[in-house]
Amino acid sequence: MPFDAPSSPKARSRATPRVIGCWLLGVAGMVWIMVAIGGATRLTGSGLSIMEWAPLSGTLPPLSDAEWQRLYDLYRTIPQYALVNQGFGLDGFKQIFWLEWAHRFWGRLIGLAYALPLAWFWLRGRIPAGLKPRLLLLLLLGGLQGAVGWFMVASGFEADRTAVSPYRLVMHLSLALALFAALTWTGLGLLRPRPATMPAATGSIRRQAKAAAWLLVAAMLAGGFVAGNRAGLDYNTFPLMEGRLVPEGYWRLAPAWSNLTLNVAAVQFNHRLLASLAALAGLGAAFAGWRRLPPGFARSACLGLGGAVVLQYALGVATLLHAVPVWLGTLHQACAVLVLTAALLALHGLRPPKRVT
Repeated sequence: MPFDAPSSPKARSRATPRVIGCWLLGVAGMVWIMVAIGGATRLTGSGLSIMEWAPLSGTLPPLSDAEWQRLYDLYRTIPQYALVNQGFGLDGFKQIFWLEWAHRFWGRLIGLAYALPLAWFWLRGRIPAGLKPRLLLLLLLGGLQGAVGWFMVASGFEADRTAVSPYRLVMHLSLALALFAALTWTGLGLLRPRPATMPAATGSIRRQAKAAAWLLVAAMLAGGFVAGNRAGLDYNTFPLMEGRLVPEGYWRLAPAWSNLTLNVAAVQFNHRLLASLAALAGLGAAFAGWRRLPPGFARSACLGLGGAVVLQYALGVATLLHAVPVWLGTLHQACAVLVLTAALLALHGLRPPKRVT
């Protein structure tokens, strides 16, 4: 036959990497939605409404009035109820409960969407050579993310706390972003093998894109400390902070290093600075790609990175000026993943050509 029938083993072996790549990108999309839901959960103060970690039994919501009352009574024992929501009643509790339940339920769906196809591909022998260890590592990271999420939530039950620990919040966010990046990069690698040749200018543009990517990651982690300290509710002016470029009291805490993670003025300034540097680096990579690369995936990805950083920067300023309304803060957090996606696409498009042995 002049060509392989779609059902032949050879045709299936060529199609399987693409199928696995699309599956991994689909799971990455679910993680993206999870990050957005997590942002809304944090901004509405819903994350502490469920005080039990029940991976299996917690799949279903309360099905009786007695169960609703039991969970509400548990919630009334923590500081957030006494200091923030005292007296809001069972109806008020249900409003914050449903968002946190949806957040956890979506996490369970992600686990199923990853584990079940992985088992099917594995048992059918469809996983390409050398990919199994990475896919298993991603499975372990997903399970770890669930445990880290509970570790974060549990910090909000401590005395005098009405929110979770900023350190544990950043840990949870970092792992989510790492998982998203690993899923996306692996999926892209299966869909777009390394090119045979690349333009001579690719190396220098790739270095610019790498610098932009690392600055973007630093800005996102700094944003985690802004969120964890609710620092966006202060200094709601731009570009100055109470009339100063560097806010007064930047080093007011002791030891000095704690200002970088717990001082509202310092963490907001750091986020502004890193976001500005990341935006400039992203625009620089976009400009270089536009000027020096031929039309194609790499050039389009660089331009996409420039557009994404401009959009995210504008959203960040708007979120700050409006004192972090829930919808705008959630959109800003979701758009951070868009910027990360754009950086990954640019780096993937700028990979050096495969070596000929």
